[in-house]
Amino acid sequence: MSRQHIISVLLENESGALSRVAGLFSARAYNIESLTVAPTLDESLSRLTLVTIGSEETIEQIKKQLNKLVDVVKLIDLSESFSLERELALVKVKKSAAIVQRIEALDSDTLARIADETDGYLIVELSGENAWLDDFLQDMQDDVIEVVRTGVIGLSRGERALTL
Repeated sequence: MSRQHIISVLLENESGALSRVAGLFSARAYNIESLTVAPTLDESLSRLTLVTIGSEETIEQIKKQLNKLVDVVKLIDLSESFSLERELALVKVKKSAAIVQRIEALDSDTLARIADETDGYLIVELSGENAWLDDFLQDMQDDVIEVVRTGVIGLSRGERALTL
C-alpha cells in the first residue's frame, strides 16, 4: 500500500548536490511531490525536505539510494516518528468584506493573516498542515487569483533530530 513519506536530508552545501538528488528520482521514475532546500546553521550543509509517495519497499529503496549519494550526510524519514510538519502559502484574492470576514473568522490555532493590501487586492499568508491548506484553498477556489506554496517542512518532535 502506497502512502506519503516526508524525508529530511542533510547534504553538502555544494553546487550540483540538489541536481544529483533530483536525478536519482528521475532516473528511477520516482515522483517528488514537494521539495524544499535551505542552508542550515552549519554553512557547509543544507537541509532538504522532500515528500514522496510509495510502498514501504519503494521508500526503503529511495532511502538506500539517497544514502549512497556522496553529497548526502544523513537522512531521516519523518513519517516514521512523531513529527511536526508545516507548509506556507501566499494567496492573492480580490478584497471584499466577505473575504476579510472569512479570514478573521478562522480560529486562533490557524496561522492566517493579511500580509498585504494593494489596489483592492489582498495577499493572505497561511501556515499549517498540508491537508488544511488543501482544504482551505479548495473552499476559496472561486476567489483565488494566484497562489504560491513553499512545500512541506518538518522536524521530529522530542529528542530525535537530524544533526551530525
